[in-house]
Amino acid sequence: MSDASPYEIKHLTPETWALFADLNTRAGGMFARCWCVAFHAERADHEPGFEGNRAFKRTMVEEGIAHAALVLDGDQAVAWAEYGTPEELPDIHHRKEYDATNERRVDYRVTCIKVDKTRRRQGLAEVALRGAVELIAQAGGGVVEGYPHDLTNVTKKTSSSFLYNGTRSMYERVGFTYDRPKGLKNCVMVRTVEPA
Repeated sequence: MSDASPYEIKHLTPETWALFADLNTRAGGMFARCWCVAFHAERADHEPGFEGNRAFKRTMVEEGIAHAALVLDGDQAVAWAEYGTPEELPDIHHRKEYDATNERRVDYRVTCIKVDKTRRRQGLAEVALRGAVELIAQAGGGVVEGYPHDLTNVTKKTSSSFLYNGTRSMYERVGFTYDRPKGLKNCVMVRTVEPA
């Protein structure tokens, strides 16, 4: 992040697991039960449910196959953006439609962005997305896709608690371009990230 930002970006690692676990626990509700495992490949060692999802996510973090940009405000994580390779995160929504319309090789996907429920509408989802792009650049860059909600033609207000991957306009501010629709209210956004 820039020197002017009050936030620090950290990788999700075994050393930062407690920060992520605290953020996820504070989230409450259905998204807290998920532990952001929905987009990962299913494995035999995964037992569904709150504790099973938590253990599964922790195992993947320890194995180095779960990536995220944690946004820290002091010593507390306030947001995060999950990213990874298509092999790490194969289970995206509208997969059949996506595969039928896909024409490029992708190096990374951004699949989920979570913000502390007491800190929503403060721009932290965008900070998390920028953090993920920064970490991808540090890892060598590549073609990155995100699948945000496309509210361009939506007239009804959408609760921020359901915007699990941000919005098209937010991705555009971070340098992504619109590629195609995906499902009824989502789209595919793409950006080539240069190595840091």
